[in-house]
Amino acid sequence: MDPRPGRRGHGGTPSRARVSGTSPGLAAGGEKTSREQLTAWLRHGVADYEDRHDDLPGDATSRLSPRLHFGTLSPVELVHRARGAGGPGADAFVRHLAWRDFHHQVLAARPAAAAHDYRTRHDRWRSGRAAARDIEAWREGRTGCPVIDAVMRQLSHEGWMNNRGRLLTASFLTKTLYVDWRVGAHHFLDLLVDGDIANNQLNWQWMAGTGTDARPNRVLNPVTQAKRYDPDGAYVRRWVPELAGLAGSAVHEPWKQP
Repeated sequence: MDPRPGRRGHGGTPSRARVSGTSPGLAAGGEKTSREQLTAWLRHGVADYEDRHDDLPGDATSRLSPRLHFGTLSPVELVHRARGAGGPGADAFVRHLAWRDFHHQVLAARPAAAAHDYRTRHDRWRSGRAAARDIEAWREGRTGCPVIDAVMRQLSHEGWMNNRGRLLTASFLTKTLYVDWRVGAHHFLDLLVDGDIANNQLNWQWMAGTGTDARPNRVLNPVTQAKRYDPDGAYVRRWVPELAGLAGSAVHEPWKQP
């Protein structure tokens, strides 16, 4: 059999349209696209990164995590080029890359943390039919909490969301619904194009209070966070169109409307 790519008996690499289960809005892959994206972001985005990386409607992160995950860019090169750009935004970006490295080192030392609590709190997570209904609503973006539903719908469509969205949805599942973090971590890995065992599992545990951080009572209020990081409601209206008729921050609390 001819070993060259595209010459195999099965007809070559399948197109995205022929692969089931992928998010319809996935970004294009490849090294060329990755380098173009990096160059553009260093020119026009990194300077504002420190102030805007949590901005939900502004979409002001680098979106380079999938490139790191698939190896079309290296973290060493990203650190080198970000430091070349300089400034507070570049410094903040390098710190986030360091956190990525930290989680890989933790998992290398404690591989069991991929499936078990790094620091157990003996949580008695909810189970049963009511929990199953809540989990399904969370997965499908129909919890009734607008910012949570918006983030989960973006995940389904793009296979990606920014870090603030990940923290909010993880807090909602583990703290508001009191569902085992492993349920959420598994769903994220099913859909995230940058799905990475080390960062995914350990960030979920950070939010659930069972990870390296010693703050089990950390809870993010979704309404307060939504008003802070989506003050005009543009992000929610983009992903939850049934609420598009509500102006401004009212979209974050539709239950208050007549």
